[in-house]
Amino acid sequence: MFESLSKVKNPVLRSTVAASTALAIVTMISAVAIGAANPKNKSAYKSGVYVSLIATVLGGVLGLVVVDKSKQKTSVADTKTDNDIWKDWRNFVVDRKVKESKEITSFYLKPQDREHIPDFKPGQFLTIKLDIPEQPRPVIRTYSLSDSPNSGEYYRLSIKREGSPKGLDVPPGVASNFMHDRIKEGSIIPAKPPNGKFFLDLNKSLPAVLISNGVGITPMISMAKAASRLNKERHIWFLHGARNGEFHAFRDAVNAIAQENPNLHVHYSYSRPRSEDKDFYHSQGYVDKELLEQSVIPEIERIYGTTDAEYFLCGSPAFMDSIRTGLDELGVPKNRVFFESFSKGSKATAETKSDSNLDSAEIVFTESGKTLTWQKGDGTILEFAETNGINPPYSCRQGICLTCMCQINEGEVEYTEPPTGTPDDGSVLICISQPKTDKVVLEL
Repeated sequence: MFESLSKVKNPVLRSTVAASTALAIVTMISAVAIGAANPKNKSAYKSGVYVSLIATVLGGVLGLVVVDKSKQKTSVADTKTDNDIWKDWRNFVVDRKVKESKEITSFYLKPQDREHIPDFKPGQFLTIKLDIPEQPRPVIRTYSLSDSPNSGEYYRLSIKREGSPKGLDVPPGVASNFMHDRIKEGSIIPAKPPNGKFFLDLNKSLPAVLISNGVGITPMISMAKAASRLNKERHIWFLHGARNGEFHAFRDAVNAIAQENPNLHVHYSYSRPRSEDKDFYHSQGYVDKELLEQSVIPEIERIYGTTDAEYFLCGSPAFMDSIRTGLDELGVPKNRVFFESFSKGSKATAETKSDSNLDSAEIVFTESGKTLTWQKGDGTILEFAETNGINPPYSCRQGICLTCMCQINEGEVEYTEPPTGTPDDGSVLICISQPKTDKVVLEL
């Protein structure tokens, strides 16, 4: 009986079924008992009626108390964390490959096992591993998730084909060119769960200004879509710079979001617009301090009565340096500015520099249970860890985003270049650091 009742989802119906069943059972038992004992005794019949009524009430109560088993199962599933489902590398199939602009192509990734994929915060990234034949070891890269969270079916990465950096005698981007040229629909790509500290908090009401150029639009469209779906009351300013319409990815997609959300304010700046770009951009030039000072900040003050807002930046290093300097000059507190970079930057930051005379060091990775010997030439601690099967979280690999930050329990490290981000006390950024002492103990 309990098993049958648990299958009835409607609590009122479940209570009615239980009450009717109890009434029928007790009435039948009472009739048999009275008929067998003393069929002419009227008080016995009254007792039977009372017992039946009591049974009916108790049955109804029982029906309300019995828990719907489908809800029980859902509840158990809800208590499972994403880490219980997916801890390390997991294979994804390229379901679709879509060209978004002259340089940017989107890859829609679905789990090969067709099981649940965890949600992510808008702005976070996905770490992928590419087996490129010409490379001595798998190439690991991180790319921002460019679609809204909660799809539940796929992750989308939108990747720019990288050419050779100006002023550097190095080949074009290995990973991005491999993705564009050799990854097809049906290709298998291992990935780690979504991660990253650069994301939009959807629970806040503070105005948010999303500022990007080039491929930096990828986390911003994720933020704009999520905010427009889950927090439409929040005003969002979406400022994007591109060379022209040929290089402008997701223009129509962002415009479609803005049509449905009057609180999404869009501004496109084209540095070299074409004649066919007429009516598709708002200003010629760049997204810069002047645009913020003359247009965005006054509008925020008009709507909110204050200039307090959060600023999210993503794009080329030169672009972000300019915006960060401008925001500082406009008096925006540093704790209101969040950023993510997509480039290795200038020649000075692309080269590894170290004055250390240390030839080798012992590195203890406590959480991984490994003690390894680092040799000069093994690169940064992050590169050394990856070579030895340890895959720490990272994003920028430039000492900016703090994603690779970990606790150091013993020894010292030195940075191959000055970090832009400031790690917590007792922590180091392993993406740009090497051992400085003979032994280094890390919580990794």
